[in-house]
This record gives sequence, structure tokens and C-alpha cells, in this order.
Amino acid sequence: MKTRTFNAKIIALALILATASGIALFPMVKQAQAIQNTNTNTTVPAQSHRVEVVFILDTTSSMSGLIQAAKEKIWSIASTMASAQQNPDIRMGLVAFRDRGDAYVTRVYDLSDDLDSMYASLMDFRAVGGGDGPESVNQALYDAIHKVSWSQDSNVYRVAFLVGDAPPHMDYADDVKYPVTLAAAARKGIVVNTIQSGQHQYTRPAWQQIAALGQGNYFQVEDSGNAVAVATPFDDKLSKLATELEDTRLYFGDEETRAKQKAKLDANSRLRKELSTEALARRSAYNATESGKKNLLGESELVDAVTSGRVDLEEIEREDLPASIQMMAPAEAMEVITEQAQRREALKQEIRELSESRNRFIRKKVEAEGGADDSLDEKIYRAVKDQAASVGLSYDSDSAKY
Repeated sequence: MKTRTFNAKIIALALILATASGIALFPMVKQAQAIQNTNTNTTVPAQSHRVEVVFILDTTSSMSGLIQAAKEKIWSIASTMASAQQNPDIRMGLVAFRDRGDAYVTRVYDLSDDLDSMYASLMDFRAVGGGDGPESVNQALYDAIHKVSWSQDSNVYRVAFLVGDAPPHMDYADDVKYPVTLAAAARKGIVVNTIQSGQHQYTRPAWQQIAALGQGNYFQVEDSGNAVAVATPFDDKLSKLATELEDTRLYFGDEETRAKQKAKLDANSRLRKELSTEALARRSAYNATESGKKNLLGESELVDAVTSGRVDLEEIEREDLPASIQMMAPAEAMEVITEQAQRREALKQEIRELSESRNRFIRKKVEAEGGADDSLDEKIYRAVKDQAASVGLSYDSDSAKY
């Protein structure tokens, strides 16, 4: 019994000593780990930022001018939002609305970083219907807040822009009225701004109250949107470079993945055919930014996947490779991928430089004409700049991207 007790004491003493040694050595171990991390340049990646923006757009006939302005300017708005120091990811969504008795009450297009596909949907909208006073603003706001897949991350700037020229119907008994919806928006951390098109006296009070309850800003613009629209000597070259940049993409994946890729490529093709040269120039400027990378590449793009190290080329099934390199030896295929990556970076750099020249050209012209403080571009930029600061996004430019 004494021997057993003695052994137990010895074991307990050993455990105490081991624990004490561990505690004493812990700072030294942590210091050694820190030195090792420093020597291997190991850093903790910064938390990425994101902008999620939904445009709630009245698509009745009186809105034709502003809808056309939105079609022309959506890319410069995206570039403006992307111009923060933190290079935020940009996701956009759209809620189109009219009124009961029209072809539709609302149509919801969820948030996506594939702005091309969202824009293709916007191109399909034609301003028709309406003309009878109030519209289904309550339903549009409800759908924007509750039927869109907003994230819950604390580092995301969530914002909606309600754009229209008519007040909400407050006489529909089965509507969720906007004060209730805006309270839900506040709980989700979604800011709601309002942009009134035209000067309808009955619209202004409701739009101002919606902005106040939505913790956002109220703006008023003319029916045309007061958007800055300046053609430049750089537009044609930028639109051509955009096509060359897209031609550096190589896609891989199974049949289902290829179907998604085809949908994106079809949207790209349509944009090339139907967008104005100025809009294509704006789009190229956005796609050359870090924020525009996802829109440019889409899913399962081989050049980026391989050169970033996310995917090992030799682990991809031959039948899942792009047809152009399927029969190549791995070394030969890798050479093609490397060349495409280098070509892509060179094109991006050229687009950035030309885009900056284009911005200077436009700013000089705008200043010569008295400035653009009342433009749709500047009003959206000021709202974004002020509101996004709450999630750590910093915008240093004095003006929007045009």
C-alpha cells in the first residue's frame, strides 16, 4: 500500500512539473512560432469586403428616360462602388415593379457577381404601363428586403436604391406597408436610399419618409436621370480591348458546369452586339478592376484557377479540359495557360491606363460645363461614400467614375 501511495505521489509530482514546464515554455513556443511565420512570410489574409446593391426600379412608361440612363450607366456605377481602397466584391440585384393589373407587379433578380447576366435582364425591360398614379412600391420594397439573398456578414455594405416617380399605393388592404418593411431592413443592416425621377409633388413626401426610415438619402433627378454621358476618344479602343480580354478565358468542367458557362458567354455576346461603344468602354473599365474579376471570369476559368494554385492542371480529367488543349501534353498545355495569363495582365494594365485617361477627359469636360453635382452619378457616389464607411470601406476620389 505504501509503495502504491509513493508511486502515486511520484506520478502527481511529474505531472505538476510537466504542466509547470509547459506553462513556462508556452511564451517561448509562441515566440518561436512567430519567428517561423515571419521567416516564411506567413500572413493572415485580411477579411474581404463586399458591396451588395439592389436597384428597385419602377418600369412603367413614365420611367423610360431613367431606365435608359440606368442601362447606359450601370457599369460606371459598378466601377464607382469598386473604387474603394479595399477592392470590395460587388454583387448586384434588381427588383422591377409596376402595379396590379399590369403585366407584372414585381420581378426579382437575385444578387449576383455576374453583372453581365443581370445587365442582360435589365436590357429586356421596356417602360410600359402605369400612368394611373400610385404604383406597387410597398410590394417592391417587401420583395427587395425579403426575397433577395442578402448576406449577414458584418463587413458587407448592404444598400438598396428605390427609383421611381410615383408614390406607393397605401390603399391595398393586403399589402405590407413600407414602414414595416423598412423596420425589417434596419434589422438586416440594409440601407434604403430613394431616387425620385421628376418632380411629382405627391411622390416627394413618401420618398423622403422612405429614405428617412431606411436610414438612407433622398435624391431628386430629372426624368432623364441627369446622368453624365460624355463620348471620349478612348471609348472605341477600350471596347475592342474588352473583347481581347474576354478572349483570354479558357473554361473547364463537366457538362453541367459548361452549361452555366455557355449562359454567361451568350450574355457576353449579346452585350457586345447591343451595348453602345461608351457603355462597352465603361464595362471594360470595371472588368479590369480587382472587383470586376468575378464578372469577367465567371466560374471554372482555367487560366486563373491554375496560375493561382487553386487547381492542379494534371488532376483535371482530359474530357473536362477546353477543347483547344485537350490533346496537348501537360507541359504544352501549361505553356498555353501561362501565355494567356501574361496576355490577360497586359490587357488589364492597358485598359486601366486608358480608363484613367478617359476619366480625366470626362472630368475636364464636366468641370468646363459647370460640374456634375446634380447628376445621378454623383448623388449615388456621395451616398455610397458616406454609408459604406460604417463597414470600413474607404473612398478617396472626389468624384464618381463616369
